[in-house]
Amino acid sequence: MRRVRAFTLVEVLVALSLLAVALAAGMRALAQSADGAGTLKARTLALWVAQNRLAQAQLAADAPGNARGEAIQAGTRFVWEVRAGGTPNPAFRRIDITVAAADAPGYALAQLTGYVAVPR
Repeated sequence: MRRVRAFTLVEVLVALSLLAVALAAGMRALAQSADGAGTLKARTLALWVAQNRLAQAQLAADAPGNARGEAIQAGTRFVWEVRAGGTPNPAFRRIDITVAAADAPGYALAQLTGYVAVPR
């Protein structure tokens, strides 16, 4: 009579515990990837808001000044702040734009610096 060789209970439990650890690590990596994609989307939208504000400042007939406001980009609310300052060349002004999510205005998602001509 031949004896059938099989796994013991301890071997099965060790294999299952290793599988559980590997699956947990995979799920964590997947969750971090999804979170990173959401953050990247928010930063991209915030940069678009900043670029829009800079374009509006460049198209304005008067010299831009400090301002604050809200914008909606792709259904997401953002708050922005524009700070204008001088440059060594009096024909130009420096524009610093900071954009944050409306629910976390203290955390800047995007910052953009540009220069605009001062009208004569």
